Amino acid sequence: MSGPTLVIELAEPLSPAALRQLRALMAGLSSRFDEERPGFFDVNVPVERLGVEDRREKDWRKPFPLPLLDNTMADEGLTALVGFNPQREDRRRPFLVCLMGPGAGDESTFEAEHADEPEAEAVLGFRPTHAVNVSAGCNGEIDHVATALLTAAVMDVIGGVAKAELLDGQASVVAGLPGVVGITDDDWTALGTAEFLRAWVGHPAFRLVK
Repeated sequence: MSGPTLVIELAEPLSPAALRQLRALMAGLSSRFDEERPGFFDVNVPVERLGVEDRREKDWRKPFPLPLLDNTMADEGLTALVGFNPQREDRRRPFLVCLMGPGAGDESTFEAEHADEPEAEAVLGFRPTHAVNVSAGCNGEIDHVATALLTAAVMDVIGGVAKAELLDGQASVVAGLPGVVGITDDDWTALGTAEFLRAWVGHPAFRLVK
C-alpha cells in the first residue's frame, strides 16, 4: 500500500466471535467491502464514518482548467478530458485490514515482522501470536488521520496494542500522551492503546510513517 500502516499486536488468536465482530465493524464502516479471506478486508471507508468532518466545498467535483491553458477558455471536449481536480479528494479512503499469523494467513509476513523484538515483547508483557495490519492506500494528510482512527475502532472491537513507527523527534511528544504503553527501538516505535491513537491524532505534531 502507498500510505501509512499501523499494526495491532495480539496476545492470542482471534476467537470466532471476535472475528465476526471485526467483520461487522468493517462492513458497517465501509462503502465498498470485500473480504478476500477470513480477516482480510479490502475496503473503502468514508472518513465521516470515522468522525472526521467533511469540509469540502459543495462544488468539490467541478472540472478544473489545465494550468497549461493559462486564461484560455477550454472547449467542452477538453474540459471533459481534464476531469476533476485530484486535489479535491474523494473522502472514501481505500484500506487493507489484514489479520496475520499462524492459521490466519500471511504467516511468513507475520514471522518476518516479529522475528526479533525482545524489547517490544518486554514492554507489551506478551509475545504476539497474531497481528492486524491497517494499511492506507493513499498518503494524504486525511489518510494518516483515517488510518489512526480506523485502527482505534478496530482495537475497540478486538483489543490488542497498537504499534506505530515514529518520525525523528516525535518520541518526546508521544511519550506524554494518554494511553502510551511504552517507547521502543531507540525512540522509533510507540506502543499504545486506542486512547493513545485518538490523542495522537489530535496533537499538532501528528503524522504517521508511510
